[in-house]
Amino acid sequence: MSWEFSLAARLADKREKSFVSIIIRIASVAVALSMAVMLVTTALIAGFKTEISGKIFGFWGHLHVQTANVYHSLLEVKPIEADTVLQQRIQSMPGIKGVQAFALQAGIVRGKKDLDGLFLKGIGPDFNRDAFLPFLQEGKLPMVASNETTREMVISRQTARRLQVKTGDRFRLFFVRNGNLLRRSFRIAGIYKTGLEEYDSKFALVDIQHVRELQGWGPNQIGGYEIFVDDVRNLDAWVDYLHTRVLPPNLQAQSIREKIPEIFEWLTLQDINEVVILALMAVVAIINMVTALLILILERTRMVGILKSLGASDWGIRRLFLQYAGIIAIRGMLWGNMLGISLCLLQKYGHFVKLSEENYYLSEAPILLRLPDILALNLVTLVVILLFMLLPSWLITRIAPVRTLRLD
Repeated sequence: MSWEFSLAARLADKREKSFVSIIIRIASVAVALSMAVMLVTTALIAGFKTEISGKIFGFWGHLHVQTANVYHSLLEVKPIEADTVLQQRIQSMPGIKGVQAFALQAGIVRGKKDLDGLFLKGIGPDFNRDAFLPFLQEGKLPMVASNETTREMVISRQTARRLQVKTGDRFRLFFVRNGNLLRRSFRIAGIYKTGLEEYDSKFALVDIQHVRELQGWGPNQIGGYEIFVDDVRNLDAWVDYLHTRVLPPNLQAQSIREKIPEIFEWLTLQDINEVVILALMAVVAIINMVTALLILILERTRMVGILKSLGASDWGIRRLFLQYAGIIAIRGMLWGNMLGISLCLLQKYGHFVKLSEENYYLSEAPILLRLPDILALNLVTLVVILLFMLLPSWLITRIAPVRTLRLD
């Protein structure tokens, strides 16, 4: 252990009531509060991105395979021939969790007091029921089979409330095909809610056979395939791989981020908010630590003169005060970690902070604590604080030992 660290530890452990001790406490509190705010901000932004992305992916999958004539549109669906060999090939790839067929059909639904537009999302026997079950609030999912057609439907909570219907109710939907008005009757088997109000209000789940019939498609035609992957960070790589190695020329793969860009752009804006908050909190901590270090140096001027007279170098004394400041900062960061993590856990399990689901897509503030994020945030904060401490520590080089000892 170097003499600088030993002396710095002794100075930091001194319990004396003075103006300097008050300044040190203020600096520690500032670092603690800044650290707590940064931890809560990071956990909150990570929670937002994970929860909202999970809702979108759970309903729509991660990738869509459709005809090459469809570009960046969720609602534009042109039929393709179902290819069991292609579906099984994609399904067998490492990193693929599931592949399912889908199709879309627009219609008008008549409730007890209202008419409303609705898109029917056709699902088949390969539908990933486990991915959708977390959104199901009432009833059940339709039992879709390849050898028969069910007239059961799953609608959103928002649609059920707007049309004043409930599970078990029957109602008619109206469709237009080739200028003719078609009517179909369905029974509400279940009610779902993802929290993405804009999309919940538009979509309902039905047997894919109804969409084929209403669109005038053949018995083997579908709108496309939804693909679920293990790692959402590699969506662009998956799109490129499917294009070049797997899909025939008449088909293309698209990430759901390309089809619903507005929500993902909103999530990207949260990254900017996170950077701004972290930067502001870092500035608060740095200003307080710089002020504290300057006062410490001025208060210990005689000690600096004595150390120089004993042969200590300017850089050695600067290291002493940098380690002194580091000990103060680390203590503040420890208290900040305890406070920030405690607040995160209280929200995670207590659900105290509620949100407007219409504006934020979530009913409560989500929290996602990740150990790598916590460690990286602490390490970066400590390094940045110590780097900024180099400038005020330069004051030590201007202290002349003869002058300080003569003044004493």
